[in-house]
Amino acid sequence: MTEYWKCEGGFKQLPEWEADCWIQVTGPTPEELDDLERRFNAPMDFIQDVEDNEERPRTDSEGGWLMTLIRVPNKEVDEDGDSIYSTIPMAILVHGEVFISICYYRNEMVDDFIRWTRRKMIESRERYDLMLSLFLSSSVWYLKYLKQMNIMMKAAEEALEESMDNDRLQQMMRIEKFLVYFITSMRGNEVVLVRLKKHLRHLPYDEDLLDDVEVELQQAYATANIYSEVLERQRDSYSSIISNNLNAIMKRLTTITIILMIPAAISGFYGMNVPNGWEEFPMAFPTILLSTVIIIIICVLVFKKKNLF
Repeated sequence: MTEYWKCEGGFKQLPEWEADCWIQVTGPTPEELDDLERRFNAPMDFIQDVEDNEERPRTDSEGGWLMTLIRVPNKEVDEDGDSIYSTIPMAILVHGEVFISICYYRNEMVDDFIRWTRRKMIESRERYDLMLSLFLSSSVWYLKYLKQMNIMMKAAEEALEESMDNDRLQQMMRIEKFLVYFITSMRGNEVVLVRLKKHLRHLPYDEDLLDDVEVELQQAYATANIYSEVLERQRDSYSSIISNNLNAIMKRLTTITIILMIPAAISGFYGMNVPNGWEEFPMAFPTILLSTVIIIIICVLVFKKKNLF
């Protein structure tokens, strides 16, 4: 889908392309890509790379085009209603009066950015300022999703305190996987931003806006690293707890096994088909039984004193 937007008191949709408007392409069809190439001579090699969901952030210039690919956060909901966080590639291409953004997936970031410009009544957005604004919006949404993940972490932690089962541990592992996606993508975006500053050095852009992008991106990156480190510490703690619980269980089972061996050994000795001098003694069985119970009680007391039972 191709949409045309013009910033006049916030972005408003246009029926067709005008100079200095924003061409937003979402989930493009082959016909729409051919139209971009025919009308604007857009670099197809770069645009087709965006279709690869594993494409890494980068920036380049060719034939007068400034081509930037960043990874933006994305959120989906599975069949069970659980949130799935990931990152997706978005390409931003600038050449003269043409500004194109291409993403193969619909996400909350772009729609929220358009609503924000309308609330703030933004009068205009120059081409490179619009690029930085989208960059800034992606960093803000990284922070929003990180806050949501933090709430999920706290809920999973509280659940684990009640019952440490596999489902809750898997939930923590899923959050850790989401954080790895975010950290890797933000690291790539940070490298792109450094290179982008060199391209913009001799071009008109808002320096304060660039500073805001750097601050928000660094904050999001630092926050994700903190959450990841906390999760790693929690995982190590839970692993230690599980290991200690297992050791305690095995210690109890070993102690019980030793205690149960006592009557088994005694019954084995006196159950042999050989003379032992007790054949004619009428109180042989009660005496052996009582002796066995006394020995077991003594062993239980000894093991308990040594915290083995």
